[in-house]
Amino acid sequence: MSNSADSPGRPARPRLRPVRILTLAVFALAGLLFWLSFDTARGTNLRSDDSMLRLSDLIEERSHKNGAQDDRNAVLRERVDALAQRDNGSSKAEDAKLKALEKNAGTKKLTGPGVTVTLTDAPPNATAKIPGIPEPQPNDLVIHQQDLQAVVNALWQGGAKGIRVKNQRLISTSAVRCVGNTLILQGRVYSPPYTITAVGDRAALNRALTASPAIQNYLQYVNAYGLGWKVDQHEAVTLPGYSGTVDLHYAQPAKP
Repeated sequence: MSNSADSPGRPARPRLRPVRILTLAVFALAGLLFWLSFDTARGTNLRSDDSMLRLSDLIEERSHKNGAQDDRNAVLRERVDALAQRDNGSSKAEDAKLKALEKNAGTKKLTGPGVTVTLTDAPPNATAKIPGIPEPQPNDLVIHQQDLQAVVNALWQGGAKGIRVKNQRLISTSAVRCVGNTLILQGRVYSPPYTITAVGDRAALNRALTASPAIQNYLQYVNAYGLGWKVDQHEAVTLPGYSGTVDLHYAQPAKP
């Protein structure tokens, strides 16, 4: 029997060349990916997924709730302390020792002379302000964790009796951490500008800021790209007492 392609009156069936097969496979794969994307998104815009916005809103909401809870804790702690001082029957020496411990722990208000350091991001469209230096990258224009840590460490080095970052008092277990250009401190989220206030001898605090190599490096970026740096002097400033929990949380070995 003769091949149909050779039969008179019938058009020859076009052969599928390898290139055409590959093209069809690519289109089929593209169609599959499009359908999967549509099925996953369920009609939402993948470039501006509302879930990311909801996550940001949730973080902000929890931050406000944590702040309100801290305020309530501070009020309750003052009431508990007042009741304890009234009914504990301790001696004056014991009361004085307790107050000294609370002062050192940072759980009580602290008033005295001090300084406030303010750090701010550079404008997003900032350009190099000094001839001969490269144009800034995005990371050059924002405050980083090491910048905040440099200021806090310098102030402790300068003999600070207490430090407040934004509106929160630092204690021995406080950790200054940044995610992107947002600060996460003791369960709350903050955006720039960042203010760091210390109570102590102002001359010693200023000397410590000037002597810090990390701060000197930061000031080079201030001059080059316009990052913010401001130091205010206070004859008297009051730091709030730490109002969060002082319980330590640590890892424990798993039970067999």
